[in-house]
Amino acid sequence: MPSDPKRVTRALLSVSDKAGLVDFARALHERGIELVSTGGTHRTLSEAGLPVKDVSDLTGFPEMMDGRVKTLHPAVHGGLLSIRANPEHQAAMLAHGIQPIDLLVVNLYPFEATVAANKPYDDCIENIDIGGPAMIRAAAKNHGDVAVVVDGADYTSVLADLDAYEGAVTLTLRRRLAQKAYARTAAYDAAISNWLANELGEEAPSFRALGGSIAEVLRYGENPHQAAAFYRSPEKRPGVATVRQVQGKQLSYNNINDTDAAYEAVGEFPPERSAAIVIVKHANPCGVAEGTTLHEAYGKALRCDPVSAFGGIVAMNRPLDAEAARAITEIFTEVIIAPDASEEAIAIVAAKKNLRLLLAGGLPDPRQEGLTFRTVAGGFLVQGRDNAVVDAMDLKVVTKRAPSDRELDDLRFAFRVAKHVKSNAIVYARDLATVGIGAGQMSRVDSSRIAAWKAAEAAKVAGLPETLARGSVVASDAFFPFADGLLAAAEAGATAVIQPGGSMRDDEVIKAADEAGLAMVFTGYRHFRH
Repeated sequence: MPSDPKRVTRALLSVSDKAGLVDFARALHERGIELVSTGGTHRTLSEAGLPVKDVSDLTGFPEMMDGRVKTLHPAVHGGLLSIRANPEHQAAMLAHGIQPIDLLVVNLYPFEATVAANKPYDDCIENIDIGGPAMIRAAAKNHGDVAVVVDGADYTSVLADLDAYEGAVTLTLRRRLAQKAYARTAAYDAAISNWLANELGEEAPSFRALGGSIAEVLRYGENPHQAAAFYRSPEKRPGVATVRQVQGKQLSYNNINDTDAAYEAVGEFPPERSAAIVIVKHANPCGVAEGTTLHEAYGKALRCDPVSAFGGIVAMNRPLDAEAARAITEIFTEVIIAPDASEEAIAIVAAKKNLRLLLAGGLPDPRQEGLTFRTVAGGFLVQGRDNAVVDAMDLKVVTKRAPSDRELDDLRFAFRVAKHVKSNAIVYARDLATVGIGAGQMSRVDSSRIAAWKAAEAAKVAGLPETLARGSVVASDAFFPFADGLLAAAEAGATAVIQPGGSMRDDEVIKAADEAGLAMVFTGYRHFRH
């Protein structure tokens, strides 16, 4: 028998989300548990024909101030906080007519949903719950005697304990519920504090809190010996956290990380302008292209690095259609993510039972503000999302030769891609498709050489007589500190360059570009991605 089961005789229910409430309350009533409730919850239970006391029957005070004050009373908090085995606590309860509350069921005002719906400031303030968190924390602290439920998913666990232990809830379950309760109030307070910081324009508040809710427990992390789980934050940004998984195996830690990288990258390409495909391997794009159709874009993206694309992630900016689905399923692919998909495309993908098909319901906005986080030993780094987009940049021609219209289109394309390639990043592109990518190298010249080698290898695989880099443009995520990286691009066959500029040796690099006959533009924006 589990240790210290505690009998439940009275339950206080006060919930915003009423899904499953009536059935749960009816089950409690059928087990002889007295029901006490507040406001809308009391009305819902009464209308369902359940005998339920109003919390004012305990406190002797009516709800007041538009419901802001109803449970902040010793009759409630004494009933939650009293230690049943403490004679002084019991004497105080007796002296003041306080009745014990053995089960608390509370979910909070929908603050996160109100903010996500872009409601006015005052509406958000009114959806900050005060009494709920106070009761939750009180019950969770006193979990030695009280069970607290903040998630409707735990209704069945509570009923199972009540049935198994003669109307009692075990200490094991009470502890688990208490942990969840404190995590929920912490996440709730984090959402409120971060929203207020944003409203105030506070980029670095004195305290920064993080919170999220479990999406799923993963089989393992980056490696099999690492435990892992996936949590959703309050931010409603289309992507891996919003997807409907149509089919395929459970996503792994690495799948989720890579899929996020792919979908963020494809969000750079407006679907009304062109179809776009991003193929990602180990969080780096290995092929990106635009086309008139997804099928055309996929073929161009795959040509860039067909070897790395094997076992990769494919993201697109338009609903998956049958023609693209047939092409993508010709090679081994881990994940396909799209805003939506046709029924015919879904049926085609279904033939590959392990292939994950994810439908996100929308595209991430590359201009949207937000925060990104990264842990370090003893703390974490916070920064604003890189929401700079090349279409909004004032490109400055710094060489004697200006880029042609075709080169300019390719330069903008390449810089969009470079934003999503690990630094040091070099991207060769031609005809709105990558033809060589150098990522994550310790020196920029090495990235240039690797990207050029990739372009030459891709040409060999395609049976072409010369490197794909011939006649291409090249993008660099940061300035060239020396001319050597730029000259490596020229040697590979590039004709134009886009880079942030800002090096002490810009004049030297510009001179080298002029001597090589290159056109070069500066963006004024760096896209480091570590």
